[in-house]
Amino acid sequence: MKKAVVRDYYVLPCCLLVLNLGVEVAQYKVKGFAEPLVATAVIMGVVLFGGSLMAFVVAPGLSWMISMLHRGSRQSAGEIGEALFLVVLGVVIFWLYYQVYIIGPQSILPLAWRNHG
Repeated sequence: MKKAVVRDYYVLPCCLLVLNLGVEVAQYKVKGFAEPLVATAVIMGVVLFGGSLMAFVVAPGLSWMISMLHRGSRQSAGEIGEALFLVVLGVVIFWLYYQVYIIGPQSILPLAWRNHG
């Protein structure tokens, strides 16, 4: 398999995992809304806007950044920089998921953004 294909099959799913974390945070935040229709619309908006943003901006941007890292490190470290970046990306997303699903969405939010009550 080509390196670009592996990168694309890894980066876009990571972006979608981040989108899912955003949906978890949105669901946490809309619990304070009195109107269920507004809460549903907010969650749908996060999914629609966030999905488009991830697929058309963030994933291509990350892929471009990885290819720049790879080009820049070709003389010195070769593919190690690219592989290290992908591993760190996976570890950060795993840690965020662990925080959200074990402790709750409030664990990755700043204090000012947490629901009170």
